Amino acid sequence: MQGADKGTTGELAGAGLRIGIAQARFNAEITNKLAEACLAELRRLQVHERDIVHCTVPGALELPIALATMADEGDFDALIALGCVIRGETYHFELVANESGAGLMRVSLDHEIPIANAVLTVENEAQAWARAAEKGADAARVAVEMANLLEDLG
Repeated sequence: MQGADKGTTGELAGAGLRIGIAQARFNAEITNKLAEACLAELRRLQVHERDIVHCTVPGALELPIALATMADEGDFDALIALGCVIRGETYHFELVANESGAGLMRVSLDHEIPIANAVLTVENEAQAWARAAEKGADAARVAVEMANLLEDLG
């Protein structure tokens, strides 16, 4: 199968797609910026407001269960995880960063649904702010592209 034959060229057509977003409230100012950029990009890609479900959870470790619940519902084309984990002085950073990422991957593979992972894992708040807007918009593009790809491949 060749990419051009199946339309697998990275199409960014969001009209008619249903997208679920889970946003961590921990580091809320940064995750709000991620969400703002993500939602603006979804609108730009013509995903209709009524086709977006956006919920919040306490932190990054709760993102996988929220997205698994959305995936269980079965009518989403793609999901998006928004969060921010900033390194502190303890091992907690590694735990949260690693386990939230592994959980998101497991949900994606178990449910065969793309999850755009926009959980920032950074050394400090300045790095988070420098990445928030672009990473939020990028998550929207990844979700739409992967939803289109899986539809084309299926």
